[in-house]
Amino acid sequence: MKQLSALFVILFGFYACENKINFDSEEDPIKVNWHDREVTIAKSDSLFTSGHSYLSVYSQIYSYSQHKTYNLTAMVSLRNVSMKDTVYLTHADYYDTHGTLLKSYIKNTVYLAPLETVEIVIDEADISGGTGSNFLFDWKVLKDTPEPLFEGVMTSTAGQQGLSFITQAKRIY
Repeated sequence: MKQLSALFVILFGFYACENKINFDSEEDPIKVNWHDREVTIAKSDSLFTSGHSYLSVYSQIYSYSQHKTYNLTAMVSLRNVSMKDTVYLTHADYYDTHGTLLKSYIKNTVYLAPLETVEIVIDEADISGGTGSNFLFDWKVLKDTPEPLFEGVMTSTAGQQGLSFITQAKRIY
């Protein structure tokens, strides 16, 4: 009887430690509905300042040598740092290591409310971006409004080991 109880405890322990990950994107609680955020602003409106920002993100990093890579989850954070004004994003394009456009997340102008943050998540299993992927953002703000902040947070965990680092976008002209 003691052996059966011990076996049950051991099996239950293995079951409890199983790491179940659901990659079903329809159940993703942070998936952004860009269509619901669409707005129309006049392209020639002189009240706006336009900008372009480049953000490096990593779907993979090298491990041990250039022949072994390690997959990462990348969270791209789009932040409006203004306490009173809206930020307008006109493009958010994801490119791979070779500069090939993989996906346009924003096709029409969308808004970020004051102090609002939205995320784009590149799943760990999606290695299409490679070791040198990046985002290009085009944005508009009212004059004297702070520029938006774009950050990448790359993470991966395996067992008790974890890896994480961040990148910040640079404005390009």
